Amino acid sequence: MKKLAILGAGSWGLTLAWLTGGSHHNVWLWDRNPAKVEAMQRDRKVLFPVPVLLPQQLNLTASLAEAVQDADVILLVVTVSGTREVLHRLRDEIKLPKTVVLVNASKGIEFPSLKRMSEVFAEELPENPYAVLSGPTLALEILNGLPTACSIACQDLEIAERLQQDLSHDLFRLYSNTDVTGVELGGALKNIFAIASGYMKEKQLGDNAVGALITRGLAEMTRFSVGLGADQKTLYGMSGLGDLLATANSPLSRNFQVGARLARGESLSEILTDLKVVAEGVKTTHAVYELSRKIGLDTPIVDMVEMCLSGPFSEKMIVKSLMTRKLKSEQKETSQSG
Repeated sequence: MKKLAILGAGSWGLTLAWLTGGSHHNVWLWDRNPAKVEAMQRDRKVLFPVPVLLPQQLNLTASLAEAVQDADVILLVVTVSGTREVLHRLRDEIKLPKTVVLVNASKGIEFPSLKRMSEVFAEELPENPYAVLSGPTLALEILNGLPTACSIACQDLEIAERLQQDLSHDLFRLYSNTDVTGVELGGALKNIFAIASGYMKEKQLGDNAVGALITRGLAEMTRFSVGLGADQKTLYGMSGLGDLLATANSPLSRNFQVGARLARGESLSEILTDLKVVAEGVKTTHAVYELSRKIGLDTPIVDMVEMCLSGPFSEKMIVKSLMTRKLKSEQKETSQSG
């Protein structure tokens, strides 16, 4: 890899820049906010959304053209809702060469279009190779020197393996995969169950209940993803089970925080305004709720979270929704992908 461009200086974008900026000599970090870029250039220190000291070798710019010029790999780490606009600019303004590999590192489903990120990329830049990076990536843990592992998926295994080599780090182990649908849906759907887990933790419903939630959440996200063409095994990997366990158990997860604060009686609008960063699980819940009805799949926990986001919802309603469903065989259901 000759040049890596990272687009978006949010929590995950900054973390990826910190990981790669010290090991690759030609890494560029772009953000649309010139004032933010100027501040980073001045003292290399960022306090929000995560505290990080950026490597001196890392190049910083507010010019999208400068960031991607001669890049052979571009990591897009902007919000899901902002991704299409950036892709428009890469296509129409930059005239991005077809050889540039695009790697999506945002976790969600576009709303209200209900499109997966691979579908969005295919609509805007269909001839560029597409890959997705996803897994348990709590930024503060990585920035504190704690290790993690992720999946890097591309339909072209050779590209996936090349990215695996280029982006791996002492703290950041990558596993190659060709199941793009499974990897991107695993990363998107786990945010929904993190919201539910935060709610249940705050309401002190117990570790047993949270364990049951996570287990049933995995079955539900697997059933949904397989219904959209994913390989069931992918959901038991880093982008599925790995990410689910991390975010559903950690107050560092902004989606977990959303659920916990809803349980304390705060309104969704107040929470999202106060966070000042995007909690992708909110719109992903709306999207999966609509998609599950569109394709005829049963998603009881998603339905519960949708109700929680849409209005008042008590712990009694949660317990009732999870405990009074029709009794089933666990073995039979697991063999049928959830």
